[in-house]
Amino acid sequence: MKQTILIVEDDKMIRNLIKLYLEKNNYHVVVASDGHIAKDVYENEHPCLIVLDLMLPKISGEEFCRWIREDKKDNDTLILMLTAKTQTSDKIEGLNIGADSYLTKPFDPDELIAQVKALFRRINHHCKQLSSDGLTLKPQQGEVYLRGEIVNLTKHEFNLLHYLMKNANVVFSREALVSELYSFHEQDILDRTIDAHIKKLREKVEDIPAKPKRIVTVRGMGYKYVK
Repeated sequence: MKQTILIVEDDKMIRNLIKLYLEKNNYHVVVASDGHIAKDVYENEHPCLIVLDLMLPKISGEEFCRWIREDKKDNDTLILMLTAKTQTSDKIEGLNIGADSYLTKPFDPDELIAQVKALFRRINHHCKQLSSDGLTLKPQQGEVYLRGEIVNLTKHEFNLLHYLMKNANVVFSREALVSELYSFHEQDILDRTIDAHIKKLREKVEDIPAKPKRIVTVRGMGYKYVK
């Protein structure tokens, strides 16, 4: 199963060069030429790693990185920043806002590939599929299967299931799930919205939704995924 990498780069020649090298190394590659497009691609593709240029039109690379780390609360997706800025202070700033690694332009494509492989070696468990009792979730494809049959989930249902499966057997309150899974602008939703998502998930992934065995309620505490 190929790991998905998103390239966010407005220079078409550089974008295509990076794509070529990554595909030669057996990665699944998706691309975006600006930050707005990158947000849509990120939501649809759930990449394991983002190769992110800082000097982007519309939305800067720094702003996009903050969106990933703060608004989306995603600390699993790896971010490799590309920039022409060479000052140490620039590198420190990039790392402080959420980058996992930093590569200055011009760069050797072989060095970029080496950095990508090193990042995956460091945190390679983030992109592995999650499986339990006939239920399989593939983070990079954004797909869920129940006994081999695809399960159609909304974005919020997928993110909720992913978070619970990734933290199997840990109990989360409604408040904690809202804080983890919803952007700042969405956090005025009612806690009971989580209950509605849990109900819908159970209808889709439980054998008997009224007697759930995967996503269970812990009375007075919240919900957990039982593995």
